[in-house]
Amino acid sequence: MKRLLSIEFQKIWKNKASRVLLLTYFVLLSFIALIASIKFSIGTFEIRIADQGIFNFPYIWHFNTYVAAFFKIFLAIVIVSMMANEYTYGTLKQNLIDGLSKKEFILSKFLVVASFTVASTVFVFIMSLILGFSFSSYNELSIVFTDLEYLLAFFIKLFAFFSFCLFLGILVKRSAFALGFLFVWFVAENIFYWIIKFVILGGDDKHKNFGDTIIQYFPIEAMSNLVKEPITRLSAIKTIENAVGGAQTAKDYSIHFSQISIVLVWTFIFILTSYYILKKRDL
Repeated sequence: MKRLLSIEFQKIWKNKASRVLLLTYFVLLSFIALIASIKFSIGTFEIRIADQGIFNFPYIWHFNTYVAAFFKIFLAIVIVSMMANEYTYGTLKQNLIDGLSKKEFILSKFLVVASFTVASTVFVFIMSLILGFSFSSYNELSIVFTDLEYLLAFFIKLFAFFSFCLFLGILVKRSAFALGFLFVWFVAENIFYWIIKFVILGGDDKHKNFGDTIIQYFPIEAMSNLVKEPITRLSAIKTIENAVGGAQTAKDYSIHFSQISIVLVWTFIFILTSYYILKKRDL
């Protein structure tokens, strides 16, 4: 495995665009810390974002994993380009000629995906600890390490998404088309959702949750559901909702095994399908 990873990371690091994207990704993740310095005024009141509790333990695990997930597109581009370059520059065929089996080749790609996922998770974990101990009102260890399941969900979410991107890179062969296909897939899921909910069911209140039930089994939506938006958990937001007379609806922010299972099944499908395509394709 060490040999396979060494080969892959040499390819990535020698590519200038991939190198820049990797560095940009981790720099942008670091920028989450800059949220602490954001201040704005409402009338005579000055509000500092860090004082609103977003870096309090254990809430920080939810907030940081949710925000960090937005930057995953940078690594997605690296992964798709990594696969596309294999076809463009003929390195895939050369690796196979040099004695690398197709099984080892696809394993090397998923080892890279796993490495990116582990590095991202560890980075967010360390950054969250630093920010939490700097700004949190609660520093007891029993509180600090509560809700760490959000890190697990973040890990699974990233690994599944990167596996999907690798699958598209193998399927389409061209990075631009693979990324375009990813966007089309995302749009298609949403269109399908609205068709089910409002066209087929007619928006009937009796079946209002049916569309939500169906769409949760689709890959992009399933990944998204792992870490739900955390903003409405803030006490400041709840206070504003109460002040304006907004409807108080109970929202479930928990990580559920059923949601994790759906994403893991899709990840398994992406890995097996990627290997099947590569095994059957005439290179």
